[in-house]
Amino acid sequence: MCSCNSEKRKRWVIFSTLALRYILVYFYRVSLAVVAGDLSHDLHLTPEQLGTLSGVLFYVYAAAQIPLGPMIDRLGSRLVISGCGLLTTIGGILFSQSDTLMSAMIARMFIGIGTASVLMATFTLFSHWYNKQEFGKVSGFMVAIGNLGNLAATAPLAIAVGAFGWRNSFLVVAAAQAIITILVFVKVQDKPDKAAANEDPVANQRTSMMSAWSKIFGTGDFWLLGMIAFFWYGNYLALQALWGGPYLMEVLHLSREATGSMLMFTSIGFIVGSSFIDIAARRFFKSYKNTMLTGQLILLLSMTAFLGWAEAIPQPLLAGVFFIIGLAVSSGVMIYPIIRSMFPVGIVGTALTSLNFYVLMGAAVTQQIMGIILGSYGSKAGSISAEAIHAAFMFPVVGLAFTIILYSRAREYGQLS
Repeated sequence: MCSCNSEKRKRWVIFSTLALRYILVYFYRVSLAVVAGDLSHDLHLTPEQLGTLSGVLFYVYAAAQIPLGPMIDRLGSRLVISGCGLLTTIGGILFSQSDTLMSAMIARMFIGIGTASVLMATFTLFSHWYNKQEFGKVSGFMVAIGNLGNLAATAPLAIAVGAFGWRNSFLVVAAAQAIITILVFVKVQDKPDKAAANEDPVANQRTSMMSAWSKIFGTGDFWLLGMIAFFWYGNYLALQALWGGPYLMEVLHLSREATGSMLMFTSIGFIVGSSFIDIAARRFFKSYKNTMLTGQLILLLSMTAFLGWAEAIPQPLLAGVFFIIGLAVSSGVMIYPIIRSMFPVGIVGTALTSLNFYVLMGAAVTQQIMGIILGSYGSKAGSISAEAIHAAFMFPVVGLAFTIILYSRAREYGQLS
């Protein structure tokens, strides 16, 4: 009994510590939307340059997934997350002091590499502390908690920037990152002291890096899952991390504070959805795949708002659309228990980071391509037209529609009863 209670306490401490780390990951991902105007003014950025600055974090984040997967499986989550935390701290400090596009790009690259390991290393650690039935619930809850960082990057960040400036605001976040990195190193433990009785020792044997990648990329359904993950996250981050801010401020003419509040509804929706998505999967859909497909269809319909009809509805109703988008986006969390069920625990870190490559590339490519489309319409910082933003949002919307059709043909993994 004492041993069981001790393990539960350790679970709680580990979960809480890693959740603090993940909150800052989300903050860094989406915080440019609120400060896009300030950055464009201070660093003299065009829409194309702003899109590149936002996207570079996701490009290096995605590229880092390739070596990080095997590193997590071999070195353990604690060491990898702690080491990457140092890079994030350095990047946060550099970003707060940036005065050119190049210095800001370098800072964002540090942040991208530094945050790249956190969620996948956390899920790899969870695969040792929680069984398959618990994994879906705890992974959804972790994403829900992490979205507090998303929430902090909306209205609260807008208020802080208005009061203290964007540089001081980001410097405070970098200091918080340093403290949390120390906590991870001290408090996190990769595996329970004793392996769980029902853990499969064969599945836990280490697999060579090339063998793991061969198994993962040789699975056709992995490619289909990667494609829908690309446009799932591409749609979400296009709106929440960058272009939703300029759209609300320059097309709908909302203030920075009002824009932060509107984006906050998406964060709230994501938090609520992530908290209950595993329950929905088990009680109503009886399937991770069908839960995700239903959510992605709702996301697709909601994102068409930015093709024109969002301008024709009152703000309270638009806030509801943003909330529904957040709810629908939470369905994408199902990719993680699907991957957990698709591959053995011995290569789950490599499998998760391989999938996360598609997730982050979706965010990077979508934001940059949308910036290019906006630039082709002659858009400049502070003067984006409705026609240009509608054309830009066509890319993620059409892409999501196409990949929903493709993924519907994938087989079921981890079917729930």
